[in-house]
Amino acid sequence: MREKLELPNKGKKLLLHSCCAPCSGEVMEAIIASGIDFTIFFHNPNIHPKKEYDLRKEENIRFAEKHNIPFVDADYDVDDWFARAKGMEWEPERGIRCTMCFDMRFERTALFAYENGFDTICSSLGISRWKNMEQINDCGIRAASHYEGITYWTYNWRKKGGSTRMLEISKREEFYMQEYCGCAYSLRDTNKWRTENGREKIKLGEKYYGKD
Repeated sequence: MREKLELPNKGKKLLLHSCCAPCSGEVMEAIIASGIDFTIFFHNPNIHPKKEYDLRKEENIRFAEKHNIPFVDADYDVDDWFARAKGMEWEPERGIRCTMCFDMRFERTALFAYENGFDTICSSLGISRWKNMEQINDCGIRAASHYEGITYWTYNWRKKGGSTRMLEISKREEFYMQEYCGCAYSLRDTNKWRTENGREKIKLGEKYYGKD
């Protein structure tokens, strides 16, 4: 039995920023089980290269369509992302480059919510154990604060078995398994670590949950 969730501040309509199907699968099913009206917002210009971006987006669309959840495919303004990341190319994961990245994506999410009748936003990013939840929540709250009537939902999706169900759903649905956070610098650093530890570099589009 799932916990029945309620939006903060008596919210009625949620815009869920989704980074990928594996992270959002459990979040979506939990929200559906609670009867919350929501829409998926896919805005992830950090994901590089375009092949990886398309793989992650199409998996997310497939799962949204399976559950009849509206899906908003936002612009892939990758040039703007690289411009914002200038000078942060060698920052570590969870550092200021990631803060910039979350800010950019959540600012766009909050704006869309404000312009289209949503009162609440949140993100599937926080369910990943590789992410700093406090960092994500700070960025989400900051983005929402710019628009009257918009609240960022800080619910901890990892708790009460959420992380375990995330993997179970990913295997059940045979989601594409991304092997790095998403940006060009994450791919660079992950491949560097793999090479130094005698492992092959990442091969895009080859690994899927439940198949390997």
